[in-house]
Amino acid sequence: MTTLTFRKLAAALVATAFAASLAGPVLAQTAAHTHDADTPHKLSLNQGRKWATDEALRDGMSRIRALVEPRLGAAHAGKLSAVQYGELAAKVEAEVGTIVANCKLEPKTDAMLHLVIADLGEGTEAMAGKNPKLRPAQGVVKVALAVNEYGRHFDHPGFEPIRNVH
Repeated sequence: MTTLTFRKLAAALVATAFAASLAGPVLAQTAAHTHDADTPHKLSLNQGRKWATDEALRDGMSRIRALVEPRLGAAHAGKLSAVQYGELAAKVEAEVGTIVANCKLEPKTDAMLHLVIADLGEGTEAMAGKNPKLRPAQGVVKVALAVNEYGRHFDHPGFEPIRNVH
């Protein structure tokens, strides 16, 4: 192996390790789901229509919404403790884990869902105090925004967006 190839390999391993350290437990649960190079990097509709969902996804996202929506005002007002943020993050992570474990979506739909899951993961990392660039309250907002993006892009009859996210 040449020095240049070794350096590229080492750099790739360091980048992978760094990314994995940021991903946290929520995203670790998605490891069983692999996608090819065509995996999208931006949430979009399915040829102008919302993506299909299944019962497990709808139930899990409804539970995440129900966890976050009542806490958003307190987060904005600075009234949640570190323990409360941590508990909320753990509950959201558990719901995401259930969604991922029961994933029965078509590959393209699944790829779109993983973009939402990535945002949920970033939010829970911030809530748990694991992201020094975001305050826990910003994590709650990130999760709420991800929930709303899910509602805009996935077919979930009766879904209500979270109000007053910002």
